[in-house]
Amino acid sequence: MPKRDRIHKEVRSGTTRSVDGVDTQHSLPKWWQTLPKKLVHPGGNCQQCPSKSHSSRNLWSICLIAIISLTSAAGYPFYNQPLLKEGAIATETIRAPRSENVPDLVATAAQRQARRRGLIPVLVVDQLLSAEMTQNLEELVDKINNVRAIADKFPFTSTANLSTTTQIYLRQAPVESWQEILRISNNSFSEISPNQATRKAITELSGYNRSHTPQEATSLVKLIENRRSSYQQAIDQISSPIRLAVLDLSESDWQVTKTAMFQINQRILAQGIAPGLAPATLQTAVSLHLSPVLSATAREITTELLLNTLKPNLVTDPVATQQQVEQALNEISPVTININKGDKIVSAGEVITQSDFVLLEYFGLSRRSVNWWGLVGFTAVISGAVAIFILVERQIHQSDRGKFLRRRDYGLILLLSLTTPLLSQVGVYYTNLPALGWLIGSFYHPFLATVVVSLLTGLIVGTLKVGWDYLLASAVAGILAAHWAGKMRSREELAFLGAAVVLTQGGIYFLLNLLVSGGGASISYLFLDALRCSAPALGWSIFALGISPYLEHLFDLITPIRLVELANPNRPLLKRLAGETPGTFQHTMFVANLAEAAAREIGLNVELVRTGTLYHDIGKMHDPMGFIENQMGGVNKHDLIDNPWESAQIIKKHVTEGLVMARRYRLPKAIQAFIPEHQGTIRIAYFHHQAQQLATENPSIVVSEADFRYAGPIPQSRETGIVMLADACEAALRSLKEVSPDTALITIKKILHARWQEGQLADSGLTKDQLSQIAHTFLEVWRQTNHQRIVYPPAPK
Repeated sequence: MPKRDRIHKEVRSGTTRSVDGVDTQHSLPKWWQTLPKKLVHPGGNCQQCPSKSHSSRNLWSICLIAIISLTSAAGYPFYNQPLLKEGAIATETIRAPRSENVPDLVATAAQRQARRRGLIPVLVVDQLLSAEMTQNLEELVDKINNVRAIADKFPFTSTANLSTTTQIYLRQAPVESWQEILRISNNSFSEISPNQATRKAITELSGYNRSHTPQEATSLVKLIENRRSSYQQAIDQISSPIRLAVLDLSESDWQVTKTAMFQINQRILAQGIAPGLAPATLQTAVSLHLSPVLSATAREITTELLLNTLKPNLVTDPVATQQQVEQALNEISPVTININKGDKIVSAGEVITQSDFVLLEYFGLSRRSVNWWGLVGFTAVISGAVAIFILVERQIHQSDRGKFLRRRDYGLILLLSLTTPLLSQVGVYYTNLPALGWLIGSFYHPFLATVVVSLLTGLIVGTLKVGWDYLLASAVAGILAAHWAGKMRSREELAFLGAAVVLTQGGIYFLLNLLVSGGGASISYLFLDALRCSAPALGWSIFALGISPYLEHLFDLITPIRLVELANPNRPLLKRLAGETPGTFQHTMFVANLAEAAAREIGLNVELVRTGTLYHDIGKMHDPMGFIENQMGGVNKHDLIDNPWESAQIIKKHVTEGLVMARRYRLPKAIQAFIPEHQGTIRIAYFHHQAQQLATENPSIVVSEADFRYAGPIPQSRETGIVMLADACEAALRSLKEVSPDTALITIKKILHARWQEGQLADSGLTKDQLSQIAHTFLEVWRQTNHQRIVYPPAPK
């Protein structure tokens, strides 16, 4: 039988055909296929559940498992709880059954903690800081020497001629005052100046003029004017902290001042300056070292320069401090309670104290048993926490109908949540809340991760054997990780986030303890304690960063970083696509540009859209020449086949083959969804039309539209819906050249309207308003791609 007639016979008989072992028909019974699609595919995820009650039963089962698991893991304190505990009222008088020295571990630990907090850390001089401060003082002195050299020698004349105070005044007196002094001192008559310093200068200059020759008097005036000019130049070179008074010291006084300055600097640095020392205390220390032979001006200059350069140079010696702590703790003897046989431990009606409870526990009289009421109450609290989580998760994802958490997602979140109380049971008293927030925030929604961290903190606050300050700091660090982990786009950014988590946990712990102590605790001890607190955060951040890729593959999760990695054109599958089907690759890149721009416009997951688009047509590699974009103007393979049914199967096969390749290369399910959903159940119109023409010529041929439709499903998310629209518009937009933007927009809207009318977008969640936004975005991308260029003049021959 001829090949073409054989195919027609199979079509007429409705025989189920397979393509390379992949059944092209729905595997469900015929009566099942007649059910409405909304009933068969509720929510777009479960393709073989008869109703939404199946999904509801799954959710109830998950909630029940979560409540039982969390209650079992976190409620262990209720399994063996003492009835007679600290703070309870004794119902009867209880006496010691024997004589014992009972160790009180709680009191001992309290004493050790109090001693640890009260210890002052061992401080040592940091020689590098001391040398740096000495160098700063030397540089400051060098600047002063340069300024003094510019101002020239002082005093500039013998004090027998002019007193020191007059010479100081004459150098810095205003020009008007200097002119007044010259005028009055040169006249034979005396005038009275209102300024005392001016009167004194006039008197001394007049006396010098009378006792010396006119030539000597003129020489003195020139000398004064010369020193006034030099002094002014020196002033221009002075900057803080150098004071003008340094120019008024004689050379001998300045040498003495420098020597004293370096001696005091050396002594104080050798003694050490503690961090946090009050400036007034340091000033007093400098003053006590000043020599009485220094003038008042020299003392002020020395004090000011030293206070400017002296800084704390004492640092904590961690080794010596730890040795001191260990020695102090070893000196504390264990607290014991001496009790004789028959002595009363607690009387009936009395409140049981901490020491009473220690004795009751030691003698086994605390009446431990399962606290059923407490366990029931804790189970109710767990149930409320699970309900809050479910409500928040549904609220977050209510706008994305196809994106509710899968059972494996609930399972992963439950497993991660169980690790927090289980760690305490195995003796690890460091909460993993930073890792929990990091992983859940990276895999899912940041707010959902924040809710999980907050709820867990509330659940374990009374059961975990850690301090409230550490638990609160760890929770804040976990919330920080939850908020930012999902926004990171590279492993390097995640490493920086880890550093921020460590600093946050240590900083919060430090501030809480500083506030509680009221500033009485040692800052150095609190700092070391904060370092110990932040160390677990560093460990959990490294753990989360390392385990994240494994969880992504094991639970089929997508994160922004994984999407970025999958979108790398050097990935093996994308390199094959570019090499084996260059036309399809170019088509894919243009579709990706359209879809990415539209996704950004309506606020969708841009990375998911772009990555999914890059892989949506990988199935075309099974037969590159079966698709026109790869034929490069050559012979059309389908003209040689001359069988629309077989051609349609080749076209449809790129979906099934694409899924096979995606599974082989272990692409996430979210990326695999783009392969069938970007085609939905649309009709392969070209070959369907050919088949109808053949049926017109030969009435015995029956054309079934199902043979020319993709198997689907139709897009189940807005992301895959956008890719369907971009894929449909790509060829039309690429063919538009010399047309107006209005004409291009009309073409785009016609295509989008056709998909809407066919019902292809019914389950995607896209709205008509969003379709309008998508159309205008596609137009903008087309205009950017088809921009006009300048026509260059022809080159001269």
